[in-house]
Amino acid sequence: MAMKPNFVRKKKRKVHGATFWDKEYTTPEHLKLSTNESEDLAKFTRWLSRRDRADLLNKDSSVIDAGCGNGRNLIFLHKQFGMSGIGVDISAAAIAQAKKASKELPISYQVASAGHTLPTPDESQALALDMMTSHFLSKEERTKLRDELYRTLVPGGYLFMKTFLKDKDLHTKRLLEERPGPELGSYIHPVMGVAEYVYSEEELVNFLSEKFIVHKIYRSHKHSFKGRARKRRTISIYAEKDY
Repeated sequence: MAMKPNFVRKKKRKVHGATFWDKEYTTPEHLKLSTNESEDLAKFTRWLSRRDRADLLNKDSSVIDAGCGNGRNLIFLHKQFGMSGIGVDISAAAIAQAKKASKELPISYQVASAGHTLPTPDESQALALDMMTSHFLSKEERTKLRDELYRTLVPGGYLFMKTFLKDKDLHTKRLLEERPGPELGSYIHPVMGVAEYVYSEEELVNFLSEKFIVHKIYRSHKHSFKGRARKRRTISIYAEKDY
C-alpha cells in the first residue's frame, strides 16, 4: 500500500517591532491606519485657541511629533495653522509615506526611536506630541522621551500626550495577568510580540508633573458591556512647560 506523504503546516512567522510597523504601513493586516488627523489633536488645538494661545499655533511655530507614523498630524497642523514640523518614527515605511504625503511642506522626518535624543535644538518647539508612542518604550526610554520633549519645548510650550489607561480597563487587566512583560505594569502584546507599558492616571500625572504643569485630562469611557471588555481605554493630557 502506498504511503501518504506527511504534510507539515508551516507556521506563520510573527514579525515584531519596527518590522511589524513596516509591514502594517505597507500591507495593513491588523490595524486601521488613517491618513486623517486625530480628532483628539484637533480638540487639543481648539482648547489652546480658547485659552488665547494662538502664539503656539501659527506659521512661525514648530512642532515635534515623537512617533509620527505617516505624518498625518503634522500635515494637519501645517494646513490648519501654517506650522512647520519635525517627525520621528521607528518605521522606515511610515516615514517614506510621510515624506511623500508632505511633499513641499516645511516638515522634516527621521527614522529613529522616540526613546533616543530628538533631532531638535533646545527650546525650539511650540508643541510636542506623544500620541500612542511611549507605551512601547522601556522605563528608561519613557523618562528619556519626557525629558527630551521638555528640553525641546519653548517656555510656555505644550505637550499633548495620549496613551492607554490602565484604570478599570478589562483588556489591560487580562493582558497583565496572562502575558506579563519585563517590568511591573507591562505585558507582551499578543500580535506585535513587544512589551507595552500601561499607566494608571495617578502614575501618569505624577510622572509628567515632575517636569510639566498638567492643565487638562480627558479619559475615554470604560468601554465594557455586561462585564466584558470592548474598546481599550485611553487618556489624553495637556501639559505646559512652565515659564
